[in-house]
Amino acid sequence: MVHPKILEVIDYDVCTACGACVSACPAGAIVMNKRAEVRDPDNLELYTKGAAPNVCEGCYTCGRICPVVDGYVEDEFANVRSFFGAKSDIEGQDGGATTAIASKLLELGEVDCFVGITRNDNWETQLEVFTDPEEIKRAKGTKYTYDSVLSALRDPFEQYDKIGVIGVPCQAHGARLISENVNDKIVVIIGLLCMESFYHDVMSEKVIKEIMELNPEDVVKFDFAKGKFWAYTKDGESHSVKIPEVGPHARNPCHHCCDYTSVSADISIGSVGAPDGWNSVLIRTDEGEKYFKMAEDELEIMEDPKPGMDLVKKLATMKHSNNSQHYLEVCEKFSFDECGIR
Repeated sequence: MVHPKILEVIDYDVCTACGACVSACPAGAIVMNKRAEVRDPDNLELYTKGAAPNVCEGCYTCGRICPVVDGYVEDEFANVRSFFGAKSDIEGQDGGATTAIASKLLELGEVDCFVGITRNDNWETQLEVFTDPEEIKRAKGTKYTYDSVLSALRDPFEQYDKIGVIGVPCQAHGARLISENVNDKIVVIIGLLCMESFYHDVMSEKVIKEIMELNPEDVVKFDFAKGKFWAYTKDGESHSVKIPEVGPHARNPCHHCCDYTSVSADISIGSVGAPDGWNSVLIRTDEGEKYFKMAEDELEIMEDPKPGMDLVKKLATMKHSNNSQHYLEVCEKFSFDECGIR
């Protein structure tokens, strides 16, 4: 039996569920829902998620595009070319910049489709492939609940030539590895700043209902700010708890992640580092510069946003400090030695 590296990533519960292996496996041997787990390889009926080594062809593509196997860079700001604030007329988590850029690139025909997620009023997420500039506006806003965005790429790889990806750091990382190793149809990666995310049932039942004592359908927005996790409700009220009350309930892979700003993206976008109602934007690549300029007319630009890059770096350092030791400890358990912090 072949032994893909991702089997150990799944077995040690550090699989980010980014979905890269699902979309790139040439044998179609991997499928995944919200989280991954190893199933009995002798019973194919059980393979609704996880990896199926008895149908694996031994190409090891999955290992070459797994962000956990690839590891993390020590300085995730080394490739930042410019940093500024931006906002659009689209109502989003803050400035709506991600949605505005993606919508404009679809309108111009520079990108055939974007993969991303939407959510319903109960904060359940849904994978989506967007080809319409207006339809992608349904993806606006930060979700905080997770879905395997890259697993939605299998059909677009067959149908389109120019694909965009919108995702959190592990998804941006997986998309970059796919682009470099497997499929060059991904032309732009928009990465989101992310400290951690939650499985839907944990967010709904534990965080919202039990800890915050709210109804999920009443919540219109979440945010991490000033050491607290905030929920904003339809009645205009804000509610908060200290981050340590909710942090331990994040997905286990998030506690091993050492990427806060989506270092592998072409353009990274978040709310941290910019004033309320604005997004912070980090341009990282030639493609990022090119595609941002195409959509720039849709945005108002702030050249020197405050609190600025210092806060972004502070939170990135915090994430690294909290998680790097966890990641290095699990690496010692792997039978392969490619992973690490570079």
